[in-house]
Amino acid sequence: MKRRTVLKHEFVEHIPNKLEDGTLYVCKIFGTAAHKCCCGCGKEVITPIGPTDWRLNFEGTTVSLHPSIGNWSFECQSHYWIKRNRVIWVSQWSKREIEAGRSYERAEKEQYFQTGKVPTVPSDSLWNKLMKWLFNQ
Repeated sequence: MKRRTVLKHEFVEHIPNKLEDGTLYVCKIFGTAAHKCCCGCGKEVITPIGPTDWRLNFEGTTVSLHPSIGNWSFECQSHYWIKRNRVIWVSQWSKREIEAGRSYERAEKEQYFQTGKVPTVPSDSLWNKLMKWLFNQ
């Protein structure tokens, strides 16, 4: 299995039944993106796009997804970011980290559905500074 480092994107009306390797399909109508796992295992990765799920940024000729893709339920347990059509590989998470991430996501969704407000990370947070440093080099 060969890890991908670049994806092309394609805006579609419907996600195709058979996904091509190396293509991130974006369906704006249904608020979904899909691709084959970038580790090469062939599993389909579905990322719902919405206020408490993934956010898609279209930068004219490239796309980015936020947050990272953590395929914790796959055997490969791959973990990567898609930033400007590039696949940026990051370390796998431990079981403790996975559970903490899932708990955070549940709390974020609960907050959103109780208040209607999208949870945000302050722009001057250490996390945002790290992401800017990593991706703007």
